[in-house]
Amino acid sequence: MSHKAYLSLGSNIGNARENLRIAIEKLESCGEVIVQSRVYATEPVDYKEQPWFINCAVLLLTDQSPQDLMAGILAIENEMGRGRDAAAPKGPRTIDIDIVLFDEEVVESGDLEIPHPRMQERRFVLAPLAEIAPEARHPGLDRSVLELLQALGPSGPAALRMEPL
Repeated sequence: MSHKAYLSLGSNIGNARENLRIAIEKLESCGEVIVQSRVYATEPVDYKEQPWFINCAVLLLTDQSPQDLMAGILAIENEMGRGRDAAAPKGPRTIDIDIVLFDEEVVESGDLEIPHPRMQERRFVLAPLAEIAPEARHPGLDRSVLELLQALGPSGPAALRMEPL
């Protein structure tokens, strides 16, 4: 049985656009990438003293469990030069891949939380995701991705500068 996994990808080290392309290609080892959003240049959040990020979202069809998919994602990140250590958790990175939604499952095990715990606060996650899956629902909040994006409004702390590339 195939599962729908919505992933958020970001990079701000080296050729960020190429890093996203390579990561998406490598995700084929975890399933089939069905659709990808446009790519956005996004102002950093939390830790501001770093280059802007390049972000996108993809829909991956996979037969893997959420835990196995996360293991595959961590292997891709590691292979691309990113370790998830505490040195700079919000700092610059070659690649960052997060599972935002996985079917309509809620997963809370160890260091894996699905839906992503802050997705509803992050325009850089919601805007690309709304392009490819506006109707996808956050199972904990029972709201669509588009509704969550609209709830951010045009201003406020979650209103990042984003530029489609």
